[in-house]
This record gives sequence, C-alpha cells and structure tokens, in this order.
Amino acid sequence: MIMNPSAIKHILLDGHSLTLESFVAVARCNATVELAGSALEAMKKSRAMAEKIAAEGRVAYGITTGFGDFQKVAVPEEMSNQLSTNLILSHCTATGDPYSEEVVRGMLLLRANALCVGVSGVRPLLVEMMIEMLNKGVHPWVPQKGSLGSSGDLAPLAHMTLPMLGRGQAYYKGELLSGADAMAKAGIATLDTLVCKEGLGMTNGTCAMTSVGSLALYDTICAVQLGDIIGSMDFEGLTGLRNAFDPRIHSVRGQKGQMTVAANMSKLLEGSEILDNCQSDRVQDAYALRCIPQLHGAVRDALDYVLDKVEIELNAVTDNPLLFLEDEAVISGGNFHGEPMAIPFDTLGIACSEIANASERHIERMVNAALSNGLTPFLTTKAGVNSGFMIVQYAAASMVSENKVLAHPASVDSIPSSANQEDIVSMGTTAGRKAGWIVQNTYSVLADELMVACQAIDIRRQLNTHGQGIAPVHEAILKHVREKVAFYEIDREIWPDIAEVEKMVRSGELLDIVKEYIPDFQ
Repeated sequence: MIMNPSAIKHILLDGHSLTLESFVAVARCNATVELAGSALEAMKKSRAMAEKIAAEGRVAYGITTGFGDFQKVAVPEEMSNQLSTNLILSHCTATGDPYSEEVVRGMLLLRANALCVGVSGVRPLLVEMMIEMLNKGVHPWVPQKGSLGSSGDLAPLAHMTLPMLGRGQAYYKGELLSGADAMAKAGIATLDTLVCKEGLGMTNGTCAMTSVGSLALYDTICAVQLGDIIGSMDFEGLTGLRNAFDPRIHSVRGQKGQMTVAANMSKLLEGSEILDNCQSDRVQDAYALRCIPQLHGAVRDALDYVLDKVEIELNAVTDNPLLFLEDEAVISGGNFHGEPMAIPFDTLGIACSEIANASERHIERMVNAALSNGLTPFLTTKAGVNSGFMIVQYAAASMVSENKVLAHPASVDSIPSSANQEDIVSMGTTAGRKAGWIVQNTYSVLADELMVACQAIDIRRQLNTHGQGIAPVHEAILKHVREKVAFYEIDREIWPDIAEVEKMVRSGELLDIVKEYIPDFQ
C-alpha cells in the first residue's frame, strides 16, 4: 500500500489508467492533466453517433426523451439542446457547506475520465474544458448535501457543470467568484448551451461519492500505517511484550493483513533496551497491545477490498444511456447507481473507526496508573495540582464515540424518488462523506496517542526501571516531536501541543522518518 502521489507531476487521461495514487496526485497535489489522443478519437466517434440518432429522431432516453419519469415525453430535435441545459439548471439543488477544493478537483477528473472512454456521446470539448479547469485552478463551488447516489450524484455534478455555462460559482486563486468571472479570469471560454445527451453525460455518474471516498481511502491507508508506528511506541512506555509478534503465531492463521502488521511491529521494536529488559515481566499483555496485528491487520484487509473497488470505479463509465458503435445500440442501464461504492465506503468508515478505537485504548492504558505497568498517574510528575494528560483521553474518547455513530452504514437506507421510477437508491455519497469525517477524527485520536506515547517514554526513562534505550526509529520520532512539543511537567495550555502533533500526523512526515529506518515498512 506504499504510495507517493506527490511525486506524480503529470498524468495522461485515457479513461482506463487512473489509480488511487494518480487520482490523489491530481486532486490533492495539483498534478497536471493531458488528454490522450486515443480518448479524443473515441469521443469524436461517440459524438457523431449521438448526433445521428438525434437527427433520425430515434427514441433514445435523454437524447430524444425527457429524464426520469419524463422518459415518456418525446423531445423534438430543435429542443434537445435546451433539454440538456435545463437538466443542469433544474438539478443544481445541493445545499450545505461546499466540498473542499481537492474533492471538486477529483470530481472534475473522474467525470472527464469516464467520458474519455467514448460511449457517452458528448463532445470532446467538455472533457477539454474540465482538463483546462484542473490545470488552471478553476474549482466550482459544489455544496455537499443533496445526492441520493443513484442517478449518479445529480445535484453535486450539476453544480460542478454550472461554471462551464458561465453560471454558478467557482473559486479561482482562492477567491469565490461567479462562474463566469472565474472562467474569464482563467482564460477559459464558456458555453452558451449544452447539446443533446450532454446534460446526462455531465450529471449521471458517481463522481462526487467516488472523489470524497477515494480521498478518505488514501488517508485511511496512511492512518493504519501510523497506527502501527504509534502503537509500537506505546510498547516502550508500557513495557510491552514482543512475543505477540512472533511470525509463527500469524503464519498459522494466515491472514494477510495480520502477518503484515506483525512484521511491521517486530521491525519497529528492534534495538530497544527497555523492551529487552522487560520481556519476563508478565506472560501476556492486554488485547489492545497483544492483538495489534489482528486489529490493524483486519483493517488492512478491509482496505484492500475497498481499494480494489475504488480503482475499478476510477475508470468506470457511470452515465446513462450508453452508446455502442458496433451496432449503434443505445442501451439504458444503471451504471450510475452508487451501490458498488456505497458498501465499500461504509466498510471504509467501519475499518477506520477501528483504528481510532484501538488508539484510544492505548491512550487509556498509558494514562491510567492501574493499567500502565508503573507509569505515573495521567503521566504527570507533579500530581494533584497538575492534571497531566487526563483530559486528552476524554477528547479521544469523544471522537471515538462520534465515529461509532458515523460508522452506521448509509447503504442500508433507501428512499424512492422521481415518482418511484428511481425507487431504490444507494446513499453512497453519504457513505463517502461519513468515511471522510471518520478518518479526520481518527487522525486527531492518533495525534493524541502520539503525544501521550512520547510522554510515557520520557517518564519510563525517568523511572529507569528497564534502562534508557529505545528503538532507533522511535528515538528519531521522539526527537522530531520534542522539537515542537516539550515534555509536559507543569500544566500549561495544551491545545497548541495537540495542534502541532496533529500537523505532524496529517502531513506524512512521520511515515517519511520511518521509511528512512525501515525501507520495507508496509
């Protein structure tokens, strides 16, 4: 699962080659995008077929008919352009806080990539415009709420399309402008109208849910790696037992993620004097320590499943109807339905919640003198007047409990729409958004755990019950943390310390440190 999206500076968009890593490179790291010649040719042929169907007056959903329950209403050729444009104007019904810039960039990228396959019947011009918006930094203002995730992300994608028509709102160089002004300042010409089939081509698709969920997936992959790293530091504060990571235990069970985590933990704990001197202290540790391979490993296995489904969807055609050149078939189906993403993103939220659950239990063991194998109560050296890390555990517990509420699956819900034509929906966009909230809470809990682990190691060293030496990789991380956050002896405003450690956890710099010492860390 090792990825480095920031190293990717440019991608060629062909409808088939996006990976999670290249997706994040464009969405978050502003890699530039170029349209592949093969995709351009495929779209030209598909567009020619759509125009032929419209000219012949053949019955084809969304080309010569209305939408949804209005499929029964014929639309004459001279009104087909207005039909497509009206779809955008009537469907931009989303509300709430806007999606972040990176989510909207992901939406633009995914919609362009899907159209590149050449079965959607839209003009290549639309894809070229979206690529230009990505490369020049025009990001539509897209509210988060309002998608059922089934006829695609209709409302969010309509908002995304508005600036292409000189309407709606968009950010350009950090400023929220009218869509027309943002496009003009970036030097991108807008359209007077969409043409037949393009309204559906732009709005039928799972691009909002897949964008927000894919970013949450990438962040969770990083979070589970951090869980191993920070959890291993807890061992030195708590004088944990290495025998739980003996590869023989894990090989006889055979679970892939479990074996990976056990190997990680063994490498992270190599060279620790403190651990060398405590292995006879007890027979076994509590589950929160002993079962890290089983807990984090199950999360990793779940992430493998989610990653497989996401990388399929990154290159999926999700609009309707689809046009097939070989026999000029126009086939109405349901590729816009979000269920293939809804269940994985619900799974993602549950898996990420487990990282935070384990992390909070580690914090509790370190701050609770009844559980910490000799550490001072609440990790303060001057108890009574000072509370130490008492309320850090409260804050972590709060976020863990919030995650449990958010982890309730959205995909088990449904509500009919469009006069019951669209009678079972995915709620996949809600699943993706919830997963994003959960992973942000999880990062905060991991930051709390890291701060507590560093304090626990320092106190263990002060006590000198098992020596002073810790694993070299842990020494490097502890030094890195202490450059920003001092040992906590007398109570002080603690929130700036938490903020500093949160930055470290979210930035990826801790993973970089670990890879210097353990190049094969997974």
